Amino acid sequence: MSTPIPPPEVREAPGGAEESTPSPVAAADRGGPARPSGTLGLLIRRQTIVVPLVALAAAFSVGALLIRSQGVNPAYAYESLFSYALLDGSGLTATLQKVVPLVLCGLAVAIPLRLGLFNIGGQGQFMVGAIGAAAAAYALRSAPGIVTIIVTMVVGVLAGSMWASIAGLLKAARGVHEVISTIMLNSVAGGLIDWMLNGPLADEQVPYPASHAVPGSAQLPPIGVVPIGLPVAVTLAVATAWLLRRTTIGFRFETVGRNRYAASYAGISIRTTTVVAMGIAGGCAGLSGGIELVGVEPYRYQDGIAASLGFDGITIALLARGNPIGTIPAALLVAAMRAGAPHLALDTGLRPEIVDMVLAITLLFVSLPLVVKLIFRKHAAKGSQLASSWGA
Repeated sequence: MSTPIPPPEVREAPGGAEESTPSPVAAADRGGPARPSGTLGLLIRRQTIVVPLVALAAAFSVGALLIRSQGVNPAYAYESLFSYALLDGSGLTATLQKVVPLVLCGLAVAIPLRLGLFNIGGQGQFMVGAIGAAAAAYALRSAPGIVTIIVTMVVGVLAGSMWASIAGLLKAARGVHEVISTIMLNSVAGGLIDWMLNGPLADEQVPYPASHAVPGSAQLPPIGVVPIGLPVAVTLAVATAWLLRRTTIGFRFETVGRNRYAASYAGISIRTTTVVAMGIAGGCAGLSGGIELVGVEPYRYQDGIAASLGFDGITIALLARGNPIGTIPAALLVAAMRAGAPHLALDTGLRPEIVDMVLAITLLFVSLPLVVKLIFRKHAAKGSQLASSWGA
């Protein structure tokens, strides 16, 4: 004897029509996922700005407890951190310089998220793009500056795109999880960079592993406190938002991300879409490497140029909820914290790693809604099995 399914809740929709909200068990019985209900469910389902704001508040609260445990006033510490990063001339310059690669690496994570892909290879793609740009700049050291700049940017984009496409191809052809492949590619990129900085591209005139500097005619210094790459990064974020919302490519990404079976039934190639998404993402990271090379002193590739970029890009993309426009304020926040960390250490005696801890906690809290979704999805699957067994 089957157990009756609870009736759906009926509410009045706009215009007087009745709108029904199925119960979780009913959703499971139809094969659909159960969804969290109430205020929490509304926030999670609609991906509102409240989720990252709550995550930030929680992370900064935990950070305040850590700062207090070191005998420092948390309010003073945060004021010192952000006042230097945003109000001091040199601090603001450093902040805006860091915003450029962070926006682009955030896009490198946000774009594949539309397909449900998790690209954590932004750092490796940045490194390959930057070293490719360095090789192009050295090969064209006698060419006109404008030619060197254009070719350097193009090579950076292509190098990063090709590097990310390897993970896309492995996913499409063999089903290799992109997290595993991008982690491995990050390691390979590190080895490739070490070899090139100590071999073909090594500048023997500097006492540390580094490439030759970009020719002076191809260097793009900042205009005041504004780095030359900032307008490029902002424009690309806006263009990416338009691409994802207003074009056929964006529609395909969205369809594949929502339901791969429906996308395949509609004639969309899952494999091609996967490779294209990863290629575009890698191109964004590679472009940031090229911009860093020609637009930021010392205008050469050296160790530490890509420190923490990959995981900061993940934090930015999740704070932005996968919205390309949202990567701009998220990147500004992370950049300000990174730029202000050394000053915080000098002013308060705190270790600059406190910023790493706050950002890591932010990533943890901002990821919680994804965990909640998985929990309710598993709950739906169990509910479906239970309903089937009772109805047998």
